[in-house]
Amino acid sequence: MKITRRMLGMAAGAMLALNLGLPAQAADETPDMLVKRVSADVLETIKKDASLRGGDTAKVNALVNEKVMPYVDFRRMTSAAVGPAWRQATADQRQRLQDEFKALLIRTYSGALSQVGDQTITVKPLRMAAGDTDVLVRTQVNGRGDPVQLDFRLEKQSDGGWKLYNFNVLGVWLVETYRNQFAQEINANGIDGLIKTLASRSSMPANVGK
Repeated sequence: MKITRRMLGMAAGAMLALNLGLPAQAADETPDMLVKRVSADVLETIKKDASLRGGDTAKVNALVNEKVMPYVDFRRMTSAAVGPAWRQATADQRQRLQDEFKALLIRTYSGALSQVGDQTITVKPLRMAAGDTDVLVRTQVNGRGDPVQLDFRLEKQSDGGWKLYNFNVLGVWLVETYRNQFAQEINANGIDGLIKTLASRSSMPANVGK
């Protein structure tokens, strides 16, 4: 199944829902409580902001940097997507990979946020044992058409908070999907070739619905 920008747009909204307002979270707040508490708020923010829904890249970039990135283990996400070649990459290449991968995802989100309309998110019961530090939060996005399955992988940090490092849209995990794409480029053109490809893709117009 191919991940479309429409699917990722819903994921983007839910990622923002997961992270907006986190500084005020209680220390003992579980991941599902967190998602449930803030998701409705952020969806309303997107619905009310025409420039976000219109794909204002600068505004989306600022929102992601301020509200999302502090609570995403993006180094882990990028290294997992790059795969074994990450270990051979230099420090400069690793930073550039993170920067270009983030720009690509933001471009995708910018082109898909216009799809956010009357969606709501239902958080399913959390299967979590005492002491678990890696959990799966399962949600369902409800709106026009069939419900969309949207799951998050989060890891507990040393400060007691949680960070997202992967998510699943309709049974397709984002990191694994990009890993397959990145591996082909790395095999053909190396790490620098992948960086160049990411940079070119992230600079393309963000057409909705493709």
